[in-house]
Amino acid sequence: MALQAGIVGLPNVGKSTLFNAVSNSAKAQASNYRFCTIEPNVGLVNVPDPRLDRLAELVHPDRTVPTQIEIVDIAGLVRGASKGEGLGNKFLANIREVDAIIHVIRCFEDENILREEGAINPVGDKEIIETELQLKDLESVDKRIQRTEKIAKTDAKAKAELEILLRCKEHLEKGRNIISLGLSKDDKAAIADLFLLTDKPVLYVANVDEASMHTGNKFSEALKEAVKNEGNEVIVMTNAIEAQIAEFENPDDKAMFMEEYKMTEPALDRLIHTTYKLLNLSTYFTAGVQEVRAWTIHQGWKAPQAASVIHTDFEKGFIKAEVIAYDDFLQYKSEAACRENGRLRIEGKEYIVKDGDVMHFRFNV
Repeated sequence: MALQAGIVGLPNVGKSTLFNAVSNSAKAQASNYRFCTIEPNVGLVNVPDPRLDRLAELVHPDRTVPTQIEIVDIAGLVRGASKGEGLGNKFLANIREVDAIIHVIRCFEDENILREEGAINPVGDKEIIETELQLKDLESVDKRIQRTEKIAKTDAKAKAELEILLRCKEHLEKGRNIISLGLSKDDKAAIADLFLLTDKPVLYVANVDEASMHTGNKFSEALKEAVKNEGNEVIVMTNAIEAQIAEFENPDDKAMFMEEYKMTEPALDRLIHTTYKLLNLSTYFTAGVQEVRAWTIHQGWKAPQAASVIHTDFEKGFIKAEVIAYDDFLQYKSEAACRENGRLRIEGKEYIVKDGDVMHFRFNV
């Protein structure tokens, strides 16, 4: 599905370090320079899911394949990016292409790491990037308004679009993000080609020092307070520690390292799961002796749409889906036992796939 979450933030807040930690297919150069990451690095990230491992233990397949999302490491933004400062235009163009934003904010003090904005100020950092995105959106909306006003005098569709644009303009001028405007699905469709930057869901990462990795600190608490009314989540983590954990290939060494830091799981797992949820995604499984695999779909997709992620022909020729609830598969331990005990269901084209369903599709070629 190629859904992407973009890692953004001011320079030297830990973006590339975080990318290095989460990516299993690419490594960004993490250095103490203003524009270390110029072209966006893209990495495929496995979505940790213990359900996949449990199914594999029962089925004993030749291979086990997790589902993935794409994480994009984008160049650091600076004040004035909306006017082209720094790598502003490139930065904003790269954000336009992602589906969700992971905003990394510095919540630690270290005199050895450059900071152009003065004293550590996570709320101020958040507002700098937010303002730049809002200004760029305002520029896009204003341009569209100028083109639409003349047409709207004689065209009903253009008139409706103009009303939406004017609502967006007023909202942005108040310093608010488009995502909080509450536009309907039809409203969003009317201006979808603008790819508004502030209409994307946001997850905040408070990058704290090692001493604060379990408790947070005054900086991360200030950030949480600032976003509490937005409905956005803040994940507190130490990016440098997470990057070290990700480098371990031996599970025992990894477990020993985490035990030393009193960690039950990497904070990265929570970050990936939260990003997955942020994109409104869910997972279904296929389970056979050749392969046990997790598949990513949008929440609310019907069975033929879910089948299409395996192959487009599955959707075109869809006949039915054989469905077993994950808990039932776990209880009866095989597809055959689920069938014998009446726990395998036959579902049609209108079935809405549930997270965790174990599925097998029947289709015409």
